[in-house]
Amino acid sequence: MKTFINTNYKKILLPLAFMFIIGATFAQEEEEDAKPKFSLSGSIDAYYRANLNSANSGDSYSAPTSSFANLPGFALGMANVIAKYEGEKVGFVADLVFGPRGTDAVFASPMYSNTGDIINQLYVYWNVSDKVKLTFGNFNTFLGYEVISPVANFNYSTSYLFSYGPFSHTGIRADFDLGSDWSAMVAIMNPTDLTEFNTEGLYTYGAQLGYSGQFLNLIYGKQGLGLENLFQIDYTGGFDVTDTFFLGLNASYQDTDGSGFTGVAVYPQLTTSENFAIGLRGEYFAENGFFGALQATDANGDASVFAVTLTGSATIGDLMIKPELRLDSGSEDFFTNADGEPMGSLSSFVLAAIYSF
Repeated sequence: MKTFINTNYKKILLPLAFMFIIGATFAQEEEEDAKPKFSLSGSIDAYYRANLNSANSGDSYSAPTSSFANLPGFALGMANVIAKYEGEKVGFVADLVFGPRGTDAVFASPMYSNTGDIINQLYVYWNVSDKVKLTFGNFNTFLGYEVISPVANFNYSTSYLFSYGPFSHTGIRADFDLGSDWSAMVAIMNPTDLTEFNTEGLYTYGAQLGYSGQFLNLIYGKQGLGLENLFQIDYTGGFDVTDTFFLGLNASYQDTDGSGFTGVAVYPQLTTSENFAIGLRGEYFAENGFFGALQATDANGDASVFAVTLTGSATIGDLMIKPELRLDSGSEDFFTNADGEPMGSLSSFVLAAIYSF
């Protein structure tokens, strides 16, 4: 009888002790995390765009089919406002966008509201340890070299690779610091671009392996909405060739139901002074199986484009001025001239102003 009573005490006391330890741990973390820091940052951008060999208004107006910076004349980019609450262990990010660039960034929304969606990112995070971080919510994609915010991109206009890869995901991800410059990430997410909720009951899986600034990225999963498995493998990285010369690289392959794309882009950038740099983006992008990026007329749906973008970047305090020349040359006549007739290449000029705070 005595042994039976002791056994029951142990069954009760052990969970209580475990709960006490957890409670003490969280209390200690709460004490350490008692003074989180709130910050507000973001950017605004506007630009001027003109075609050099085509019309700049009317039905003959033509632009690259990559995302952003495609509106004629003086045009708006977006206002980006990022609120952060950062503690040692936990915090959140609320990233809001307003304007044409922001609308393009959240193109699959609204799914829930008729008032329009301005959420670019919305997530909470928990630094479980110095080596593990969990993120839950809506976050920008981990694939590709470029991002939505113009502040972090050297070129103002964006690449085809960026435009037709995913923009954002909603789900949970775990980032791991493996030491010796190695890192890893795994994620479970809604189908691509279903950022508000999941209408399909299906999930996409993501993974990343990184070493010293070089990243190999993967996503795979059924997408629903009439699509089957999406598979994409992507390499993103770069090297400081010298103190003033940087070379960025991006290569990606995507397939969904037998259609998709393959592409590669290089980003050489030269810093000439404290306040000025010049960079080039050279990109080859090919679609197959009527993917829809280039509006191919080939019987097999195959088409390609080679695009070269030369950008200067002048910094005046928190303001960046970016003049840009871009040439897109296609395997088919994707563009139109001033008379509305098909042509195979398009040259354009962009002057952008970006203020970050």
